[in-house]
Amino acid sequence: MIAITGASGNLGKATIQFLSQQVSPTNIVAIVRNPERVHDFIKQGIIVRQADYNNYETLLQAFKGVEKALHISTVGVDLKTAKQQEKNVVNALLENNVKHIVYTSMVQTQANRIFEGTKTSYETEKLIKGTKIPYSFLRNSMYMEAIPELIGDALHSGEIRYPSGEGKISFVSRMDIAEAIVKVLTESTHDNQIYEITGNKAYSFDELAKLIFTEKGIPVQHSDISEEFFRKELTSYRMPLEIVNLLVSMANGIKIGEFSYVDNTLEKLLGRKPLVLNEFIKII
Repeated sequence: MIAITGASGNLGKATIQFLSQQVSPTNIVAIVRNPERVHDFIKQGIIVRQADYNNYETLLQAFKGVEKALHISTVGVDLKTAKQQEKNVVNALLENNVKHIVYTSMVQTQANRIFEGTKTSYETEKLIKGTKIPYSFLRNSMYMEAIPELIGDALHSGEIRYPSGEGKISFVSRMDIAEAIVKVLTESTHDNQIYEITGNKAYSFDELAKLIFTEKGIPVQHSDISEEFFRKELTSYRMPLEIVNLLVSMANGIKIGEFSYVDNTLEKLLGRKPLVLNEFIKII
């Protein structure tokens, strides 16, 4: 059986969509916190198991009988919580003698990164390697599908307000990532491999604004607001401090180039050209 954590999220659902075309639904285990959110899985014959990243016993039960597992990286409310949640998952996989772990990490994962999500990924990669279980890491750059959130109401206001400086992002399609994940899960040639998964080009927010005008005819400009002003804006939306800190760390990571790396590994995994950014911009 193949288990998918975070199966009710967008990447989890997309992965299961592709996986169910290759594997019998009765051999797919969707691990979710709230089973009521995935009634469609049950109708398809997919096994749904409830687990909470903060509850180790539920994870132990969820992974019983699982041979391969895709662990979609968690985003805890803070760095300490996220690291513990990831540790719980990895330990439960180890205790259940899972034979292969596929993990969605962050592009160019290193210990000294600014983005808190990348710091968590670095620690999780170390934990997985320490289990001696064969692994595959897909180090993903930022999703194209995150662009509407990053640019806010720019399509109406004509202004992208984001403190990214000249930092660039190698945006990549979440659906392409899901398809690549299934290749890794269902093929036998990916043990102990690390894949940098990015778009074919990196774009600054100024370049993104120009691309929006080119593809949609909407005049947009990028305003490089200060970190202080960005933090105040996020706080004004009544976001918890931990989420504000996470989003600020992401902006700072973008600014210094933590998401700018470009690699053609995704094209090799898919055996075709991935979705390019200008095509995605046309449909947002």
